[in-house]
Amino acid sequence: MHFGSGVPAVEVTDLKDDDFLLDVREDDEWQAGHAEGALHIPMSEFVARYGELTEAAPQDGRVHVICRSGGRSAQVTMYLAQQGVDAANVEGGMQVWAASGRPVVTDEGQPGFVL
Repeated sequence: MHFGSGVPAVEVTDLKDDDFLLDVREDDEWQAGHAEGALHIPMSEFVARYGELTEAAPQDGRVHVICRSGGRSAQVTMYLAQQGVDAANVEGGMQVWAASGRPVVTDEGQPGFVL
């Protein structure tokens, strides 16, 4: 793990299959394709829907925040850290996720793509 611009960060290749993933992209991006099992809360609605994260996130695990390329997720990671949540930004976002061969799916479980 390294700290770019003061934000805890993790590489896609370091993520395990059961790591908790929070996708903060907008609805159209999510519907095009996302990581299976990720929790989706768009950054634009994040503060209002924060309770959904606290219900879903593991109590003793880290929240891995992902967006398309890592910019929005870095902002959300900083916000979570300020709330005392163990959070890390996924470097390169869904673009790197897809490029590294990780599965991208639609809500129907079909192969998806990164918008």
